[in-house]
Amino acid sequence: MLELGLKFTLAYLLGGVLGSLVVGHFRGVDIRKVGSGNPGGTNALRTQGKMFALLVMIIDVGKGILAAALLPTFVLPFVGLDPGVERSTVLYAVAFGAIVGHVFPVWFGFRGGKGGATAAGLVFYLAPMAGIVMLGAWLLIVLLTGFVGLATVGAALIALVFIGFTALPEQTGLFLFACATGVLVIFAHRGNIQRMLNGTESRFSRPVVSRLFGGK
Repeated sequence: MLELGLKFTLAYLLGGVLGSLVVGHFRGVDIRKVGSGNPGGTNALRTQGKMFALLVMIIDVGKGILAAALLPTFVLPFVGLDPGVERSTVLYAVAFGAIVGHVFPVWFGFRGGKGGATAAGLVFYLAPMAGIVMLGAWLLIVLLTGFVGLATVGAALIALVFIGFTALPEQTGLFLFACATGVLVIFAHRGNIQRMLNGTESRFSRPVVSRLFGGK
């Protein structure tokens, strides 16, 4: 259990390296002081442009995959590999740890992004078909509604359902990872959900139906 706890912590610390703040440091921009103030990819795209947002996305997606690819089999000095803990358990634990780190980064006062990009990268890495379904759902919801937050929450839930149907009962760990990730993504988007209910949420783009029929 010591190995599991230490590797979860390492993944959490890695996840706390926010792409928007890393790129912003080299650009002389504090993303937390512009736009919505959220250090996530959507605010980066809205306020800093496509190239800035692409670099942010690469970091935020890559750090989760890096944690999942390297940490489960990495031999920690004086700790080793715990034979009582399955490698798959370590894999899903560090994957979730990276997302927790992104949402609640210790480096930045526990105020991070909403975890969508890091979670998406990990779903693609752990369950590629679920990742494809998730991406398709995200794009469809954004096109139909214009709400990125709604698309992220909806895609996470659709990925959860897909994994439930395709991975159980053989891959219980993957399903539990998807459940925990879905709960965390919903929690991180609670402000967006409330604003949508209040009718005050900003759209990223006009819905397709509105574009086709000339509505607002």
